[in-house]
Amino acid sequence: MDPEWFEREIIAPVTDAERTSLKVAQRALRCDPTGEMDAATKTALRGAQYLFGLPVTGTLDAATARAVDGLRPYRLQED
Repeated sequence: MDPEWFEREIIAPVTDAERTSLKVAQRALRCDPTGEMDAATKTALRGAQYLFGLPVTGTLDAATARAVDGLRPYRLQED
């Protein structure tokens, strides 16, 4: 099941909801939570995808969102 904060695959966020989803992922990946798909975020996403044996795309897709959700500290699970 997809995390509640994830709506759809994000290549470049265009809505506030997509920016919010990206910020949640950025916090879990220990990136600056800008809500933008910057170079650091793409690199962190690729690293997580590689680590979890997912296709390395640098985008926030459903499988990556599920993997990243497990990296979130418990206190951030309520974001």
